[in-house]
Amino acid sequence: MPRGPRSRWWGLPLLRSMRADYLGFVTQLQREHGDLTRMRLGYEDAWDLMHPDLVREALITHADQLIRWERGIAVFEEVFGQSVLVTEGHTWQRQRRMLMPAFTPKRVAGYARLMTDAARSALDAAVPPGQPGARVAVDALWTDVAMDVILRTLFSTSAQADAREAAWATQTLGAMAYQEMFMPFTLPDWLPLPGKAAKRRAIRSLKGLVWRHIHARQAEVAAPGAPERSDLLHMLLALRDEQTGEALSAQEVFDQCIVSFQAGHETSATTLLWWTLLMAQHPEAARRAQAEVDAVLQGGTPGPEHLAQLPWLGATLKEALRLYPPIAALMSRRTTAPIALGGVPVPRGAMLRITPWVLHRDARWFSEPDCFRPERFLDGAPSIPRGAWIPFGLGPRVCIGQHFAMLEMTLLAAMLVQRYTVRLPEGVAVGAPRLQVTLRPEGASALWLQRRREAPRAQ
Repeated sequence: MPRGPRSRWWGLPLLRSMRADYLGFVTQLQREHGDLTRMRLGYEDAWDLMHPDLVREALITHADQLIRWERGIAVFEEVFGQSVLVTEGHTWQRQRRMLMPAFTPKRVAGYARLMTDAARSALDAAVPPGQPGARVAVDALWTDVAMDVILRTLFSTSAQADAREAAWATQTLGAMAYQEMFMPFTLPDWLPLPGKAAKRRAIRSLKGLVWRHIHARQAEVAAPGAPERSDLLHMLLALRDEQTGEALSAQEVFDQCIVSFQAGHETSATTLLWWTLLMAQHPEAARRAQAEVDAVLQGGTPGPEHLAQLPWLGATLKEALRLYPPIAALMSRRTTAPIALGGVPVPRGAMLRITPWVLHRDARWFSEPDCFRPERFLDGAPSIPRGAWIPFGLGPRVCIGQHFAMLEMTLLAAMLVQRYTVRLPEGVAVGAPRLQVTLRPEGASALWLQRRREAPRAQ
């Protein structure tokens, strides 16, 4: 049977340790007790899966016997409603089936121009005209760009005020969600407790923004001579279930838009932030990426047709996702029937936890796991076991927006190295990883952006 730490006092000391440093806790757990561990946390029978074979067995082989962890769903449902992120059973199957056509690689490629338009103005303005370089808060830069991308792809609009407010709201709600997941229940938001006022404002702001756009689009469609749209909101409104012919309800359209802000903005912005910090720390890798981008784009704007021609740039992004996966932990499931993992019986009602941070930094699958080695993702490199690199999850509930995210991140990364050389300012260190819902560096992240000699051509 699997081993685990002693669960004294109903596991309260373990919960305190997890809340203080979840990633450190799980890393130590594997070191001391192996790849499959078990512990008692209050009423929870908690199992940790830290081997690719176990992850595949759970998320693929036994996918039909698992549901999302109820506490995590309750926390997310408060903001994201009955979106594809939180639903289960028939409702989830219907939503997933209907949404899949909107996120195929071919459909996502149609958003490329919106992505590069959003990035161009922000990146070109990062260093004031006439200056060779400037110290730039790259966390704010990528947050603004990623939110602008989401606004354009969802609503065909770009509004800096909306982008800033929506970015603040999603980050605020993410931080609160992480805190609440370690509580047995959520205290009412009207209580005068730390963070509650900010949470109320964030929910009000995000919901107001989305409903405003939905109502404006409904009025636009009803008016004569309505313009043709190709954005995600248009697609959500036009979707029909291939089996029943029914459309998404207005509330379902709203819920999918809301979840797009968190899933489509925060994860991309966080990955690009870590990637930029890694480029600043590894100038040789950055120069190789610049040379590749220069040779392929010849000063032009990147598009989906260029992704296959930029293998090194793609490898640097995948390595950033390995070292600093945006969803680094808290991938949790509940067993709805007895199953077996690695030949070990797991009872009905067990909570299974998967921590990408631990899988991604295991020396059995990645040599020198704490080092930045993009070449491990190039053709000809040793194969990586399926389940060892899971920044987008695995199995039927793999992230529906993974093609969107990889296209967006590759295009934006290409545009950055095309324009600037990045380096750490003297005396500045990269902040330690801090886990909320996503994994971000502690404190602000300022880098020196040095303008390159030749500006890219506008297209």
